[in-house]
Amino acid sequence: QVQLVESGGGSVQPGGSLRLSCAASRSIFGRNVMGWYRQAPGKQRELVATIANDGVTDYADSVKGRFTISRDNAKNTVTLQMNSLKPEDTAVYYCNARSLVSASANYWGQGTQVTVSS
Repeated sequence: QVQLVESGGGSVQPGGSLRLSCAASRSIFGRNVMGWYRQAPGKQRELVATIANDGVTDYADSVKGRFTISRDNAKNTVTLQMNSLKPEDTAVYYCNARSLVSASANYWGQGTQVTVSS
């Protein structure tokens, strides 16, 4: 089992920035992906950004050019730098870590609230 602990959520005005961090209790063996998903009220959970342990990244079109994902494999951490935030970015953000070898190795954090409002 892998525990994911998120930090860094909060409230910010439109155009502002926030940085989310997620620490995993241990590494996942083999090729794996860490990333962030979000869920706004009344909507389904959606991908924000992911990064594989070989550095390959994927971003939702809505955040490209504004958000940057990075990871430290030695520390088992993943970070999401969010700039130029918009009200539509308001959601609960969830950290995810999953193996690309074993489908059962799929873990979620507890979620952290991000609110963008004037």
